[in-house]
Amino acid sequence: MSDSNSPITSEIPAAERDLWLRKAQTLSDALPYMCQFGGKRVVVKYGGHAMGEEALALQFAQDIVLLNQVGIEPVVVHGGGPQIKKMLERLKIQSEFIDGLRVTDKATVDIVEMVLAGSINAEIVTAINRSGGFAIGLSGKDGNLIKCRKLARTKKDPDSSIETVLDLGFVGEPVEVNTHILKHFEQSDIIPVVAPIGYGEQGETFNINADTAAGSIAGALQAARLLMLTDVPGVLDKNKKLIPDLTITDARRLMEDGTISGGMIPKIETCIDAVESGVEAAVIMDGRMPHAVLLELFTPRGAGTLIHKG
Repeated sequence: MSDSNSPITSEIPAAERDLWLRKAQTLSDALPYMCQFGGKRVVVKYGGHAMGEEALALQFAQDIVLLNQVGIEPVVVHGGGPQIKKMLERLKIQSEFIDGLRVTDKATVDIVEMVLAGSINAEIVTAINRSGGFAIGLSGKDGNLIKCRKLARTKKDPDSSIETVLDLGFVGEPVEVNTHILKHFEQSDIIPVVAPIGYGEQGETFNINADTAAGSIAGALQAARLLMLTDVPGVLDKNKKLIPDLTITDARRLMEDGTISGGMIPKIETCIDAVESGVEAAVIMDGRMPHAVLLELFTPRGAGTLIHKG
């Protein structure tokens, strides 16, 4: 043990020593959470503006590597709407949206697959590998990972109450997740990075909403957590304050009374489906917050809205 006059303590400025001590305390405080999630699956849906900002993208990659290093088994499922939009515009391909979903014809689905399973997936894999991890890129077509059917949507005319079937083209919803390929990576250093592209009964390619793909994978893996990185802090109450914790019953009540509305509804529904499929809890959180994943998993307050059975 060193005394106050030893070189170890006397040569280190007090401010620097205090900084080191705070870092050591942070690691010590995080230990119980590392033990809680050690050896468990955490599925992270990565998208929104966090993907487009270089500094945040690097932090995200580093955080995913850290999870893997402390014994947690992350699976990353990513989106890529803005990048798809740019490519379609560059190629002068018109794109239409119905109820927030991109109408995907044959020409469009080819571009979607190229962008999601090609350039974006490779960028994320490269970032994780450069951060010291071992990532591998997959799409839902690899190893028959995500089998889909064509997404069926209807719309009711407010005047006549007549429902019409909407044709969204090659937009799919998962009907089966083959976890065999993902389970090959269990207890390994390999981090799967999944593009939300699936296959149909006839071998056709389907574009899947990234939230939906992540929720389906999390449910199939019985993950400890589904982390949905978005561009909002989480679920807000009517006073626009963050709700840190919701049971499934609470969430459904808030959708019924209009507190939860718009684009948040499908995210909540995805979280509910995942939890009812066996995920311990799902979290909607702001991916723009630095180290959001670490704050959620390794601190007592978390970083968003936790949804659980109750």
